[in-house]
Amino acid sequence: MNRFPSNQTVQSLRTQYPKGTRVELVQMNDPYSKLKPKDKGTVDFVDDAGTIFCTWDSGSNLGVVYGEDRVKKL
Repeated sequence: MNRFPSNQTVQSLRTQYPKGTRVELVQMNDPYSKLKPKDKGTVDFVDDAGTIFCTWDSGSNLGVVYGEDRVKKL
């Protein structure tokens, strides 16, 4: 099973979350992350796998994995 999003989905994410967009974490499925729901950050870029890389206000730079984690625009 291919878990990567289509090129169309990646382009849509890049349009929806351009560099500089402020976001709030809704859910992250990473047991080792110190990020919590409602943490805020700024989008740096969206990679070819649809991961939204952010600089979080807490100092973290973890990416939001497409299909696993969720953020919302502020």
